[in-house]
Amino acid sequence: MKQENIILSKSFEFSVRIVKLYKYLCDEKKEYILSKQLLRCGTSIGANINEAQAGQSKNDFISKMSIASKEAREAKYWVDLLIATGYLSIDDSHVKSLVNDIEEIVKLITSIVKSTQANK
Repeated sequence: MKQENIILSKSFEFSVRIVKLYKYLCDEKKEYILSKQLLRCGTSIGANINEAQAGQSKNDFISKMSIASKEAREAKYWVDLLIATGYLSIDDSHVKSLVNDIEEIVKLITSIVKSTQANK
């Protein structure tokens, strides 16, 4: 039985949430610029993590995971900016959950990169 890859699952689920949030921001809030930035980096996290799984070396794996980390931090920035500008409300349970998810993803990726670097 193959063990589930938690970071792959979490990043994919996060991407799905980002796509739905993008649609909401465009349709309901008529916000197209910030949401597009969030869409790009938010969906890029999982793509880079997926790509890292096929890394040609540990250095290649670390490089792709480091890109995923940067994208996750950027996504957190755009979510925080959308909250600060009133497009999203931190009082909304969906928004709180999204912020928690991105913080957890950043921590997981950071841990994976550090442990991989230590085991080189």
